[in-house]
Amino acid sequence: MPTVPTHAVVAVSLGTLFPRTSVPRPWWIVGAICAIVPDFDVIGFRFGVRYGDFLGHRGFTHSLVFAALLSLLALRCSIEGGRRTTVWTYLFIATASHGLLDALTNGGLGVALLSPFDNRRFFFPVRPIDVSPIGVSGFFAQGGAAVLASELVWVWLPSLALAGIGLSSRQRRRERPS
Repeated sequence: MPTVPTHAVVAVSLGTLFPRTSVPRPWWIVGAICAIVPDFDVIGFRFGVRYGDFLGHRGFTHSLVFAALLSLLALRCSIEGGRRTTVWTYLFIATASHGLLDALTNGGLGVALLSPFDNRRFFFPVRPIDVSPIGVSGFFAQGGAAVLASELVWVWLPSLALAGIGLSSRQRRRERPS
């Protein structure tokens, strides 16, 4: 899995692609949280949930169905502004990006993107992102620097480029005469 900050960065960069009136910036914070939530499944380890189980790591919480449900729940936030259908779309994409990024990593058992309809786990054919160890102590003990370097190249730089494109597009739309 990529690190928690990396999932948040992707969600914020995706937010820049939507018009400001449709998805105002406060929703970007909600999107970043939604992009992080799927990894809360690691709590299950403490309760005997195995990695490959339905509720195990990279299981149901990493699926497109979960992304849709979490987006509906998050839409209930009392943030003013935005078009609800567009905000839901943004939140769905931000949440779904988590499982998609995880499917690009070089470790783990894969991602149950189609759960609960199909609990098989998938990886993309190309897996350039180094998998992050689970837990803070594991991260620093097991090559966290290599993980961060991999994420910088494969996720952060493309996300920053995407955000630059999105923000410049927003700026051009604002400057356009009515």
